[in-house]
Amino acid sequence: MSARLLFPDPQAAADLLTFASRAVRLGDGSVRLRADGGVLVTTAAPLAPRGLLDATPTVLGLRVSAVDPELQCDLVVEASALSPAPDDSAAIVLPEIASAPAWAGVSPPRGRWTEVAAIDSSVLAARAQYGIAAVADALPADPGEDVIRTVRAQVWGQPDDALNGLPLGTAFTAYALGFIAGAEHAAVRTSGVWTRVTLARGHVLVRGPVRSGLTPVRATGA
Repeated sequence: MSARLLFPDPQAAADLLTFASRAVRLGDGSVRLRADGGVLVTTAAPLAPRGLLDATPTVLGLRVSAVDPELQCDLVVEASALSPAPDDSAAIVLPEIASAPAWAGVSPPRGRWTEVAAIDSSVLAARAQYGIAAVADALPADPGEDVIRTVRAQVWGQPDDALNGLPLGTAFTAYALGFIAGAEHAAVRTSGVWTRVTLARGHVLVRGPVRSGLTPVRATGA
């Protein structure tokens, strides 16, 4: 029998499948599943750098749910490969093959968050719609995958004043993963190089961009 995630009720299992169905269309289409002590943390990466010279910020969408307290796991799977168990509506069948994307090796801190601001959910929704339109307007006819990736990185990686300087992709992640529902104030907290935007339906975590590679040549001597 394939490995399973066991939830306290069918609704919790359905919520994970809904999150996974949204993550399929974003980033590399994979999700990270970390379970310990009855808590399941599911993470997707709508935005993440690819390669050393890619300045795209890491923007993660994270959702927390209750799960079987005896379960312990930390794996990354294709979101589309998660499926409901045919004999148990409160269980989800895991695929037999896991993956190891680079973004999954970058974990945000679990504590010491300091609240610094708040963003209205209506602002997040409006900025996400603006970014979606900006991407569509910037793409040429019949673009290749490299062009699409470049345009998306340029648009979603831009710091946005309405988001307190966070990249526009913060709003896109909250919108695309279904975290925006009704009026609320999303708390903005920081811990080191990470920023977390918390809504009732999930969290958006932002890191970067982290620039690496060759440093500029500096003159030495007289």
